[in-house]
Amino acid sequence: MKKDIIVLGIESSCDETAASVVKNGREVLSSIVNSQIDIHKQYGGVVPEIASRNHVQNIDVVVKEALDQAKVGIKDIDYVAVTYGAGLVGALLVGVSFAKAFCQANDIPLVKVNHIEGHICANYITHPDLEPPFTCLLASGGHTAIVDVQSYTDYTVLKTTIDDACGEAFDKVARTLGLCYPGGVQIDKLAQNGVADTEFKSVVLKDGNFSYSGLKTGVINYVHNLAQKGIQPDKNNLAKSFTVAAIKGVVDEAVKIADQSHKKLCVAGGVGANSYMREYATQQCDKRGIKIFLPQLKYCGDNAAMIASQGYFLAREGIDLAGLDLNACPTLTLKTKN
Repeated sequence: MKKDIIVLGIESSCDETAASVVKNGREVLSSIVNSQIDIHKQYGGVVPEIASRNHVQNIDVVVKEALDQAKVGIKDIDYVAVTYGAGLVGALLVGVSFAKAFCQANDIPLVKVNHIEGHICANYITHPDLEPPFTCLLASGGHTAIVDVQSYTDYTVLKTTIDDACGEAFDKVARTLGLCYPGGVQIDKLAQNGVADTEFKSVVLKDGNFSYSGLKTGVINYVHNLAQKGIQPDKNNLAKSFTVAAIKGVVDEAVKIADQSHKKLCVAGGVGANSYMREYATQQCDKRGIKIFLPQLKYCGDNAAMIASQGYFLAREGIDLAGLDLNACPTLTLKTKN
């Protein structure tokens, strides 16, 4: 492999159409994200058909803008990395189809990237000195897991949610409180002005895995019980109480595992932007002498820079090179340790 490798990343797994140009897996030359938040806000959440349609309308423009901002031409691209799962199938197909056509037309190798692994790679962009092995706490709208990152391309899930993901619980609780989409951001704002005066059941199970359905139901029942008494909940305090219950347990579990293994903990995924998550994880790691790595806020959510980064490490090892038969895989997961 030549000294400098330029990868074009393409991400369309949900409601962001994104493209990025990254050099050597860590240096971001451009990162363009076309968000559909304002479109889906009126529906209270992502509408898959609308998301797919908007990806079709935006993807070629986003890719061109990424190339222009990076000041590179198509001939400078060594690989194209595309998210092929997990996510909404229609949305994924737009990115996969565009990437295959782009590579076929320009004779560029294609690399298929697991969106979940991409979130982990957001830390390589923010922290150029970070190298595996390390423990990663991954918390997003679709996934919640503690992952043992053994190398740039070798991951093992140690603990995971058995039902809802952390970010999904944030959105559902936000809807219960009458907050607009995206709910996680709104709850974070409220929680910063509240106190945790209500104790909800921990999301950590006896085996160290997680369950968010009980917490979600507990908050909904709490709100309904108050309503039957004609009482309006203090939204700031309720948001704080829920946030502590949703995050404290998984952070404690991740810190315990990191303390027993690599003494390095990375946070990844959309919930990694939550202010309490970042503050509490930092405090607990500092107490135990664990080095913590937090991605920049702009790389916590869905973006193509993290996809390009993972694409580089896969290409470097000759892994997951794809052909024109590549298809979307909406239910893609990480490997689980037996």
